[in-house]
Amino acid sequence: MEKEGQKIVVAVDESQESMYALSWCLSNLISDTSNNILVLLYVKPSPSVYSSFDVPGNIFSSDAIGVMEKFGRDLAASVMERAEAICRNIDTGNIKMQRVIGSGDAKNVICSAVQKLKADTLVMGSHGYGFFKRALLGSVSEYCAKHAKCPVVIVKHP
Repeated sequence: MEKEGQKIVVAVDESQESMYALSWCLSNLISDTSNNILVLLYVKPSPSVYSSFDVPGNIFSSDAIGVMEKFGRDLAASVMERAEAICRNIDTGNIKMQRVIGSGDAKNVICSAVQKLKADTLVMGSHGYGFFKRALLGSVSEYCAKHAKCPVVIVKHP
């Protein structure tokens, strides 16, 4: 019987930091000798972002909402293609790859996904925000480090 490998979830987005974290993960956490499962997790902004009203209170047409939804789908596909290209460029041995696309608040979706997927490890990039920006915007990686139900590896881009 073949030995079961680790299930490693890598949170990816449009940033260089997340793609660097994926490369780091492939080079440092994935072993050629085990049947690892790599889950590429992308979180689209919540549909509530595409509200029926813009800031001044004008109603968006259904065409505009459709365009925004298509943009979100295209962006998710683009991010996944970039991530898969990185995986192809690094010899990953017997790795199985899955794509998971969630929608909503990134920190909550990521923590929920690692629990549902029964992940062994979560790997994330860090944007390296300073104290004030992190205080205002919050840090997804910091939140996940505290709340995810598995070990979390936060990779800083050099």
